[in-house]
Amino acid sequence: MPGIDESLLEAMRLPGARGALVVDWISGLALGAVGEAPGEDAEATAAETAELARLAMESGTLAPADGGAGTGKEPPVDDLILTTSDAYHLLRFVITTFDSTVFLYLWLDRADGNLALARIRLAEMAERLVLG
Repeated sequence: MPGIDESLLEAMRLPGARGALVVDWISGLALGAVGEAPGEDAEATAAETAELARLAMESGTLAPADGGAGTGKEPPVDDLILTTSDAYHLLRFVITTFDSTVFLYLWLDRADGNLALARIRLAEMAERLVLG
């Protein structure tokens, strides 16, 4: 089971990957970073994406239509995709046995990246990620 560093390096092997982070969405701190960051500041990127993640996770509007039925461990949002004219920004929430507040962030070049593949691989990485 890969840890943070291994997961980030795996994310960077995706076509078009420019940078990747593991972020705590409560504190806004980057737990790990690799590659570039928008604005060339990984900590600022972590803080700004954490705010977006926090809004999504705490939103009643984005809650599952079935009222969140299930094991109670799944977050109300699986992932977020933000597109710009030249990039995709993907946030994938990590599910753990404890109350996880962590997500994987991937900055993907729009010209070279494959959004569908990146989304699938990020989900697989989030399932295997070992924190601690």
